[in-house]
Amino acid sequence: MRSRRLVISVAVIAATLGLAPGMAQAAEPVAPPVSAPKLDLDKAAASNFKTFRSPAEKSVRKTLPAAKGKAVAAEGNPGLNVVLAATSTTAHGLELVTDLISENASLTVTVEWGDGQQSVVAASGAGPLTHRHSYAELGEYNIKVTVTDTANAVQVVNELPYGTAGSEFTPLAPTRLLDTRTGLGGPQGAVWSSGTARVKVGGNAGIPEGVTAVVLNVTATETSDSGFVTAFPEGGVRPKTSNVNWEKGQTVPNQVIVPVGKNGYVDLYNGSWTGSAHLIADVTGYFTTKSASGYTSMTPARFVDTREGLGTYRGKLGGQGSFSTQISGLRGVPHGVTAVALNVTVTDPGKYGHLTVYPSGQAAPDTSSLNFAAGQTIANSVIVPVGKDGKISFRNGAYAGIDVVVDVVGFYSPDSRGSFVPISPVRRLDTREPKDAFHGKIPGGYFLPVPFTPDAAEDGISGYVLNTTVTNTANTGYLSVAPDPNSIEDYRNGTTEPVDAPGSSTLNWTTGKTVANLVQASSGENGIVDFFNQSWEEWATADLVVDVFGYYETN
Repeated sequence: MRSRRLVISVAVIAATLGLAPGMAQAAEPVAPPVSAPKLDLDKAAASNFKTFRSPAEKSVRKTLPAAKGKAVAAEGNPGLNVVLAATSTTAHGLELVTDLISENASLTVTVEWGDGQQSVVAASGAGPLTHRHSYAELGEYNIKVTVTDTANAVQVVNELPYGTAGSEFTPLAPTRLLDTRTGLGGPQGAVWSSGTARVKVGGNAGIPEGVTAVVLNVTATETSDSGFVTAFPEGGVRPKTSNVNWEKGQTVPNQVIVPVGKNGYVDLYNGSWTGSAHLIADVTGYFTTKSASGYTSMTPARFVDTREGLGTYRGKLGGQGSFSTQISGLRGVPHGVTAVALNVTVTDPGKYGHLTVYPSGQAAPDTSSLNFAAGQTIANSVIVPVGKDGKISFRNGAYAGIDVVVDVVGFYSPDSRGSFVPISPVRRLDTREPKDAFHGKIPGGYFLPVPFTPDAAEDGISGYVLNTTVTNTANTGYLSVAPDPNSIEDYRNGTTEPVDAPGSSTLNWTTGKTVANLVQASSGENGIVDFFNQSWEEWATADLVVDVFGYYETN
């Protein structure tokens, strides 16, 4: 590993640019992740992986023409039948069990998967056979199984409707679904401690019924005490996780990707001990089990920095001003993308206000992507549709200038295969907890390598949907998140290569603050995600909490 002196000195240079993302530097891990328990995504996603069945009673029996040169009994193998059970194993894949009911006879089992593909296997007599298949496109398919006994001139056919488990994304121009200040989408009035605001998603604002998950930008404002919001599907069990954290008097936004209840609603729970908060929810897209746009993760890439003139003119974006920037066709983002996943940072604002991100070629909507106070540096995750010209636009809703920094972390496209699998939220790490494998604050200039799925490439896991929360901060700083180039074996054997901290930020904090932000983190080749404390002094420690809300899978 490179020297600690280099880590700190370069970080000091980065700090002179403000808390927004600066230069990359070599960093050292807090501890190798060898002993950390594996995250069992299969268990966490089990509720999404349904089993479809078709009993023997649905089979249709057919007598075949007699075999050439043989006299065949008209009722040969009279009990021939098949029972079907298909269980999702991945976003695109399934395991089909054909349970054969038969005399001791030679059989041919033909499986037509409904997508133009088929499998043919030989069998002998009764018993189960297991078949595996992966669909190129999400959707609903009719699986047809034919069991043929040529010697007895008989055949049975059973069919099974099946739906893939993954979900793909359809972007929407930002639209407000809830505002408790005005009574939009629900009762007017602040949400009190332990209260819940219900957001209608399915069948609202052009969103169809039956969506599996939704992308919301949730904002808490006019907060009378510190607290947090937990977003979860209506009718479900409220998880012990948080999505938005705030202190008294703050206005705080955070993007959430949350499953939608069977009735089409999402609940926003106010977890503060006392007091109230107004809640706002803006939608930018939704997920369905139908083929739409899949996701491709990227190592964060900088597209805009008004401090340097990257992606736009150099200099602050003026009050009530706007600009557009090219996204498609640059830095690994192809043409034809439908939406892009960003981390947007505002720094050095002259007054309080908000920033709106929206597709190019449209008027700026009456929504906010992030909110800021004078002098504050704040970041928020944003998913936004891309205009027909391949651009996205930004509007400064404040009456004073701001600097804007934008990092692209992934994109949605009809050609992308990554399908979203929501899970019951899982707390992956909490450095405050003594029993956690990652117990202990992260020093400034160091990173924490966290294994999620060590066989990510083999398993087809391309990215994770996380909520990161930094708390108990000893000084100002910012968090960066990126895939680790090393494997578990490299850490175990001491053969790791130096890791460079990315020149991007996921969230920014000041001394003593608690800040949360959604992260769409690439899994890389090794399924290890690095969390960098980009404070400039080693003593500038911070605690980190990471919750997992889902993942993207290509298999």
